[in-house]
Amino acid sequence: MTATPDDGLPALLAQVERARGLSLRSYKDKCLRRRLAVRMRARGVHTYDEYAAILGRAPEEYELLVTALAINVTKFFRNPETYEVLRRLVVAPLWQRGTPVKVWSAGCASGEEPYSLALLFLEAADHRPSAVRGRVRIDATDLDPGALDDLRRAEYPLPAVEDLPPALLERYFSPGPPYRLDPHVAACVRPIRHDLTREAAPDPPYDLIVCRNVVIYFDRPMQERLFDAFTDALVPGGHLLLGKVETLFGEVRSRLLLEDARERLYRRPP
Repeated sequence: MTATPDDGLPALLAQVERARGLSLRSYKDKCLRRRLAVRMRARGVHTYDEYAAILGRAPEEYELLVTALAINVTKFFRNPETYEVLRRLVVAPLWQRGTPVKVWSAGCASGEEPYSLALLFLEAADHRPSAVRGRVRIDATDLDPGALDDLRRAEYPLPAVEDLPPALLERYFSPGPPYRLDPHVAACVRPIRHDLTREAAPDPPYDLIVCRNVVIYFDRPMQERLFDAFTDALVPGGHLLLGKVETLFGEVRSRLLLEDARERLYRRPP
């Protein structure tokens, strides 16, 4: 038995927003219902009203719901060809510029993406952590506090590191599993709990914003708002990287230049 499409859902969403300040109204409807169903099955209930009652008497369920709503499929150097384009078109020029660099990894999950970006900068610096520390800062944001705890621990199972070049795995990780990331690499990344749908960019402007496979879970008005917010948060000449299935639309298309169509890499004009 599944939840009736409209029974109790608006009231449930209002309850979550009141209790935790978390607005779920911008999620695509099918995505939202599918992820709510995960927690409802786990708690053995079949309607939104029943699940709302559980939230009322078991506040710890809110955090489990946030985890279910988060998109946490990630690994180090996921889609290696994407990181090669970033290395060549973004990271190398930024490093050669010789000035401080600010990066925002939005929807960072358990940290594999922001730490992969840190490794790119370490490679550009000829493996010298001291050269990167203090010059490169990566703001890693996510809604899920559990994912951010994983990021802070910086310990990963084999599947998370299997796409890493062997030299990087040997140089920057302890033998594993679990594979522990070198603290000097982790020091480049600043974890921040952040709600993309409600909060402004943490500390703009940024030289690079990476937000892959997150925006697609929101409805079109929210997508357009986020695209504009990302563009506003970039320095002139800064880059925005989206997921391969994500495409800009709306007025923001006139504000960004497409630098690599296959990798969805955009640049704000200087």
